[in-house]
Amino acid sequence: MVGLNAIVRAWITALMLGTCTLASATPSEVSPGSTLVSQVAAQLAQARGIRAQFVQTQSLQAMQKPLVSSGTLLFLRDLGAVWRIEQPTRMTYVMTDSGVTVLDANDRPTRGARNAAGVAQVSRMMRAMLTGDLSALYSQFNVNAQGNVSRWHLKLTPAQPQLAQALRGLDLSGDTYVRSIRIQSANGDETRIEFTGSTRVEAPSAAERTLLGAP
Repeated sequence: MVGLNAIVRAWITALMLGTCTLASATPSEVSPGSTLVSQVAAQLAQARGIRAQFVQTQSLQAMQKPLVSSGTLLFLRDLGAVWRIEQPTRMTYVMTDSGVTVLDANDRPTRGARNAAGVAQVSRMMRAMLTGDLSALYSQFNVNAQGNVSRWHLKLTPAQPQLAQALRGLDLSGDTYVRSIRIQSANGDETRIEFTGSTRVEAPSAAERTLLGAP
């Protein structure tokens, strides 16, 4: 399926190939653009959660036409993430620290993640980055920050040869929220995720809490 597989593959490649953790950055690893990065992180961290629409486009070397999927997402720092794929196929992916649950068009469970531990860690990474915890970047990437806190762009290039074998680079752009992510694989494949209509979420709905397994 285009949606989750692409998301998980992209973030596993970008953030999980090495041994990074959210607390692994040290002052000696901070790049010259760390002031802007810190400002961006502080700005993103103001939101407990984010609700948005997304369009994901995969350009694969083996395919003539890009693969496009779209839908809505909910990120909650403490609970997890809900990706609702509306096109081309209706499915929902609920990502929490315990793994991922796949729901069909009628919100009935279909299957779990094959690599629950890996997906759970990816889920934590995704939530951390989209809500302002960018410390993991410095353990695996050289970070170049441009712009200002109102309109910023972070360009990440692998700092370790092992990571560079799979990943060419990662770009994040945004303002108050992350607006776009571009992941370039070493083999020439590219994944873009564009976010629109982003709003802060202080508390999920009762139905969303149930999906995320929250009391």
